[in-house]
Amino acid sequence: MARLGKFAAAVAWLALAGSPALADEPGISADSIKIGSFGALTGPGYLYGKLPMNGVEVVFDEVNAAGGVHGRKLQLVREDDRCDAAAAIAAIQKLVHQDQVFALIGGGCSNATFAAREAIETAKIPTLIFASVHDGITQPPAPNIYSTALTSTIESEAQVLFAQQQGAKRIAMISMRDAWGRARYAPLMQIFKAKGITLVADEELSPDANDATAQVLRLKAASADAVIIVLYPKPAAVYIRDAQKLGFKPLNIGQSGIADPAAFEEQVGVPGATANFRTISQVKYTPEDLAMDKWRKLVEAKFPGDRLSVYNLFGIGSAQVLIEALKRAGPDVTRAKLQTALASIKDFKTDVHPGPVTCSELDHRCHKSPAWLAKDPGGPIRVLGVTTVEN
Repeated sequence: MARLGKFAAAVAWLALAGSPALADEPGISADSIKIGSFGALTGPGYLYGKLPMNGVEVVFDEVNAAGGVHGRKLQLVREDDRCDAAAAIAAIQKLVHQDQVFALIGGGCSNATFAAREAIETAKIPTLIFASVHDGITQPPAPNIYSTALTSTIESEAQVLFAQQQGAKRIAMISMRDAWGRARYAPLMQIFKAKGITLVADEELSPDANDATAQVLRLKAASADAVIIVLYPKPAAVYIRDAQKLGFKPLNIGQSGIADPAAFEEQVGVPGATANFRTISQVKYTPEDLAMDKWRKLVEAKFPGDRLSVYNLFGIGSAQVLIEALKRAGPDVTRAKLQTALASIKDFKTDVHPGPVTCSELDHRCHKSPAWLAKDPGGPIRVLGVTTVEN
């Protein structure tokens, strides 16, 4: 019996010796890594939470089918923050302390994610943001928080660069001045000042506006040839509709808050009104693009009834960055090693981002290359090009 006991112990030791080293940290075992995700799973904010999570999950499935990362399968644990600040903090606490996840990938609605930043930073858990754009999430950098989402300042810089690249000489702006709008308005004003640009008009439109006649008339009187739009889809549609009615046809430059030109064209509801509308996309493909066939099939097979969305693509690209970092961290991965690996990502190409993803210890905004979308009236969505922001 003693000899049998020694033999069994030897077999167990050999089995462990052939497995990845076990880290004495939550969420990791010899054969699995538990990754937490937070964002809205319910309500209108599900676009920025549930759909990117679905994208993350199909990437995890693909990696797991190929044997996982260094022999470990990836397990996604979801929490609903309902786009609410308090719920986001509670979701982080649950994922970290109750679910005992190893790392986080998530962050949908910006204000909720920003509110949860302190909880994430305090937990010292490696985190990759896939959708939230609030500058305060990544600036100043927290050691453990990185992002593959375009931040507000990067988008604002891209809007101005795009206007200049299109030859605009008389630039104007129409914006909301709520918390979301101010987060973009303030950096834009700094960018204009740094570039020596004087706005020919600076108009405000409320989120619930039903008429923009006065604003359009002032923009038209100022002879603006490009208007930077910092509006949600509803007030933006009101502005575009009234501009068309009043014969004002500048280059209209949107941002990722209006990420679907087809849906926006329907919302405007006036034939031809969106002909001069251009908007930012965090990804280089539309869901209908043939290059996305692989991901379309995987998403629709995993989540019957769904169709591939641009928000799925956010999660797909972010998951690919996280997996690359896990690979670089090695078979004896720890949270500290994963954090170091995230900082080492440089010129990494995902299947969906317009440009290479680069992170560093000093700058955790890893995605700085927005694509530009246009849609001819009644025609398909087109990707016009990419604007890379250097700073």
